[in-house]
Amino acid sequence: MSSRIPRHPLGPLSLAAGLTLVCTAAHAQDDTRHHHKPRRHPVPRNDAARSQDTKPAAPKSAPPAPKTADNSVTAAPEEAEHLQVVGSPMNILHESMGLSRMPQDALHTPQTINIVPQLLMQQQNVKSLDEALRNVPGITASVGEGEGGMAGDQFLIRGFQAQNDIYENGLRDFGVYTRDSFDYDHVSVIKGPSSEVFGNGTTGGAINITTKVAHLGDSYGGSFSGGSGAYYRGTLDFNKQIGESTAIRITGMGNENNVVGRDQLYSHRWGIAPSIAFGLGKRTTFTLEYFHQSDNRIPDYGVPVVTKPGTAYGLPVTEYGVKRTNWYGTSYDQDASNVDMLTGRLKFTLNPHITLYDDLRGGMYERYFSSSQEACDATCTANLFTNPSAAMVNRRGGVGGPEPYQQNDWSVQNVFSAVAKFDTGSIRHEMIAGWDVSHVYDRRTNYAYNFDGQNGTQKDTTSLLNPNPNQPGLLLGSLGQYAPNIVNIPGVGHAIYKTGDATDVGAFFSEQMWLLPVFSIKGGFRWDHWNSHYSANGGVAGSGVAFGQDQDTFNPTVSLMYTPDDNTMIYFNWAQSTTPLGLYVTNSSEPLKSSTEGFKPERSSLYELGAKYNAFHGRMGFTASVFRLEKGNSLQTDQNGDVSSSSDRQRNQGVELSISGEILKNWTMIGTYAFYDAKTLAGTAADVGKRIQYAPKNSATIWSTYTIAPNKPYNLTFGGGLTWREGVWLDAANTARVPATVEWDAMISHNITKRWRVAMNGYNLDNRLNYGSLFSNRATPSIGRSFLFNLSATY
Repeated sequence: MSSRIPRHPLGPLSLAAGLTLVCTAAHAQDDTRHHHKPRRHPVPRNDAARSQDTKPAAPKSAPPAPKTADNSVTAAPEEAEHLQVVGSPMNILHESMGLSRMPQDALHTPQTINIVPQLLMQQQNVKSLDEALRNVPGITASVGEGEGGMAGDQFLIRGFQAQNDIYENGLRDFGVYTRDSFDYDHVSVIKGPSSEVFGNGTTGGAINITTKVAHLGDSYGGSFSGGSGAYYRGTLDFNKQIGESTAIRITGMGNENNVVGRDQLYSHRWGIAPSIAFGLGKRTTFTLEYFHQSDNRIPDYGVPVVTKPGTAYGLPVTEYGVKRTNWYGTSYDQDASNVDMLTGRLKFTLNPHITLYDDLRGGMYERYFSSSQEACDATCTANLFTNPSAAMVNRRGGVGGPEPYQQNDWSVQNVFSAVAKFDTGSIRHEMIAGWDVSHVYDRRTNYAYNFDGQNGTQKDTTSLLNPNPNQPGLLLGSLGQYAPNIVNIPGVGHAIYKTGDATDVGAFFSEQMWLLPVFSIKGGFRWDHWNSHYSANGGVAGSGVAFGQDQDTFNPTVSLMYTPDDNTMIYFNWAQSTTPLGLYVTNSSEPLKSSTEGFKPERSSLYELGAKYNAFHGRMGFTASVFRLEKGNSLQTDQNGDVSSSSDRQRNQGVELSISGEILKNWTMIGTYAFYDAKTLAGTAADVGKRIQYAPKNSATIWSTYTIAPNKPYNLTFGGGLTWREGVWLDAANTARVPATVEWDAMISHNITKRWRVAMNGYNLDNRLNYGSLFSNRATPSIGRSFLFNLSATY
């Protein structure tokens, strides 16, 4: 077998993205703030036009608009061409959730919600989902658990796994890959258990991505970025209206970069996302979306964590003088993925009271993954502090693993929902009901290493201080070769083929009743039947096993809402969620085995009291909440992929605050803060009373910009922000820790014309040693100081 799969070429897409900048185009929407303009006909939407650097003159005041049943604003016929509701594109309370099961905007949704709006992503030049979520407190990136880890996007919310809780437009994205943000409109993080809406999982919350889709009107845009780390990136965004109610849109991306502050690492990826929409502005609307992303990157499992003699807990070796640039992989390491998803979304307005939705998605995911997992044992640790040049790390994680594998997955999901709005006397109702059916299949083909033909009796080691990716004598076998060296999973064996699948059939119902004009109650539930299987075969020493499990789950939720006016809501929310064993089919080592088949699912409950307020005519949004999140039957997975203890009870309680919008004319800000008191209350004796791993006690983000002389030739926008996360524990027993993250970023931009913009972004300006992706015995240093130049055009 080749030592490395040939990297995917970027093809013509990068060139096309760059050429977009010189295209000629038609009319543009110069209004770049959220001035919602109800009209007789739909208003063309232009996502790329939401620029922070230009602003129109304030509109003349209009008569008050009549309110609809759902607290939205509509226009009377005589004022349809004049009404404007002034807001701010940075005020996250204006954003919708982007799915029928949560039809309200963030203001009227009774749960803590953090939104990363389009304007913020533009200002920060966000390029991935991970970068977008750095604006959300309480989210931690993890490199995965067990059996070599999974890399890709692995997140924790409030200290709890959310690796299977990433959604696009309300449909689950089952893939394991690093998601580029070129197709994002905005990203929402719904905190706390949300199984009633999304299905099983969502212990800490759910991440929902709202994508860019075809809209009425014409718009054309593109950008090019270049900078530190040999970074080159081009994007395009082309939308064209065809006829009265049909439009097509194509977004694309080409990206090449190394990683500043880390040796040997790179990412080469490209993507394209065309969509076509029929019946826009009509009773029946159908949108068809296709998404493709190819990525070839080197996985980064960071640096080992060691405990210095005489200290109480371990720290990354970089805290003891080891270079942050050190990468401990080999020339075999590779993460090459291809993702294809086709989504159809149908909306049918039956009458003014009933709207029907049906969303269908099919996905195919291919991935070759090979990574080194370095470990610094007792001898390595002792040498680090006494004879550093003799310190050696083991890159195979011990004899027999981790091994490379080829992963081939497919999934299909269909969600049907109906929304009914009606009155019974003085009581107003909104009912949502439907069903959700999904199936996911995962097939992994495992390969193994050999060392000088000695069947793994020697370890692959390299210097802790000066690692070398070239390991003499290390051989990667072909299919079935060196089978005894495939990782040995207890109760499973050394299996060449591992297959997992899961089918979920769910039904959901909720109703919100306005008992008084200012008070409503919402109750709902979801029932799921979860059936999962796992088999391992084709190897040696105990392979040829098969396990299965059926579970029925029921997850209720109840909310009380007080809305004294259109800009204020005070709420209480109680919700539950369930995570069955075997839920993470594609993005985790399968935990089903003879010793775990009978494990009960994890069960979580949320109690939350909060308030949301729109101020200054919608320019500013404020939120505050206190919560208590409890999880029972908590499953622990160690670095070998072994699942243990189904009895731990964990609790996270705390406070979350946010502010977003326009403070003064031309001055915008978005800020968040979270305090978490997260502990293990019962279960494993060594863990009781300890903080939950990965859950920071305090975390905060702030981003602010100011525009000088908008609409003038000498206009200038400048600003920046801070991301802060207190140090976190890496294990349940609190024996390993990473220090606090403090990152200062900044930007400056200038509108050359109303359509052309030039910008410069600086990241980690003080070049601080921070840590991004975390694992129980490793941590990955974040990027060093870097700068990106960006040139963009919008027509």
